[in-house]
Amino acid sequence: MAEVAQETTYVRHHKQKIAFILSAMRHFAEELRERNFVVDYSRLDDAENRGSFTGELTRAVARHRPERVVVTEPGEWRVRAMMDLWPEQLHLPVEIRTDDRFLCSLADFGLWARDRKTYRMEFFYREMRRRTGILMDGENPCGGRWNFDAANRQRLSHTIKPPERFGSAPDPITRDVLELVRARFGDHFGGLEGFSWAVTRREALSALDHFVLKALPFFGDYQDAMALHEPFLFHALLSPYLNIGLLLPREVCQAAEDAFRHGHAPINAVEGFVRQILGWREYVRGIYWLEMPHFATTNALAADRPLPWFYWSGETQMNCMASTIADTWRNAYAHHIQRLMVTGNFALLTGIRPAELEEWYLAVYADAFDWVELPNTHGMVLYADGGLLASKPYAASGAYINTMSNYCDTCPYSPKIKIGPGACPFNFLYWNFLIQKRAFLERNPRMTMPYRTLDRMSQDRRRAILQQARAFLERL
Repeated sequence: MAEVAQETTYVRHHKQKIAFILSAMRHFAEELRERNFVVDYSRLDDAENRGSFTGELTRAVARHRPERVVVTEPGEWRVRAMMDLWPEQLHLPVEIRTDDRFLCSLADFGLWARDRKTYRMEFFYREMRRRTGILMDGENPCGGRWNFDAANRQRLSHTIKPPERFGSAPDPITRDVLELVRARFGDHFGGLEGFSWAVTRREALSALDHFVLKALPFFGDYQDAMALHEPFLFHALLSPYLNIGLLLPREVCQAAEDAFRHGHAPINAVEGFVRQILGWREYVRGIYWLEMPHFATTNALAADRPLPWFYWSGETQMNCMASTIADTWRNAYAHHIQRLMVTGNFALLTGIRPAELEEWYLAVYADAFDWVELPNTHGMVLYADGGLLASKPYAASGAYINTMSNYCDTCPYSPKIKIGPGACPFNFLYWNFLIQKRAFLERNPRMTMPYRTLDRMSQDRRRAILQQARAFLERL
């Protein structure tokens, strides 16, 4: 096992993300030793550490003189490119094995996708339900429907109090890692105060139990809600553990299904949660490996604006953006609606370069790895793939944010003011986006209604929208 500098800095990862992964690695090495495995472990601060997977593997081969190298397929295209060079560099056979921490192999996903013109997740998700038997009653989906998303769009009531986040107090191993990260990555985004991510299998299982008991019953109703000073709400916070292998997808889905079958959680909550893991998580991984490396180069909407500095600093008067970025800085976490409909929506409407936003998402979130971050950001957030993943751009005005959150209550901008002084920037940016991208988007049947509304606007109003948007964008 090797901690290598290249993996901590190829993007400037959040301090908590680096600490989380290194601490989990060190704990796993100790668990293996306790089970009488011999572990050859290279630490980040070891004097001889060469700083890359290739360099450390080369050193390990020199030490152990093996007949072959066996690795698991990686989660990132750039690492697979490294692996493909190893047989020649090491003068050894290199066996790359399937990653069995997923429910759909890459080969099986390729068979599903073959000869399809579009890759809609809903069709894949139903196939995975049938294949695994998860949330199925024989041949039929539990509850009589495949998807209960329409029931999962409630705004958080002030009378509803989300549970406390599950946390694990840092032990000596984690405290050592936190000191290393402070010293070596002090200028990276994010804080380390309050670090409480689980770093062992046992702690991750406790986090799963906590979610199922305390949060899952309300997850469905409020999974799209956002609230000031409530960064976690009823979300699971299990994706970091799934993505580094402390938890496995089947056991997580099974725990949720058991809660439904025992009457502890309603079907809309359990189905919505299972869809994120059995559906989206498996789906975007398949898309990533099916479409890379070309996928990352597409830019269907010709977005070319640099990422604004306030994505790093949080210094903006837009309350929804400032709050989401501040939560991200503190926790290395924001839930999917904050990512898609706040920071992502703003980037879509303002035409941020895909590669710059993708680097930001990859850097700031503890659960972000290229295989999951890139398809979500490139396809779902920015529509840069031209509709391969999403049937329409996820563009919205301030009305959506006001409906699903309390951010607007204390914001200097008003979602009720469409244009002029005090207008929410999301309002005029939304209509400016539709005007500017009309040639590409108006053929989309799901965009018919917004373009009908746009066509009913007077020329003077459209001109005013373009002028205010232009002035705002120039200030970015």
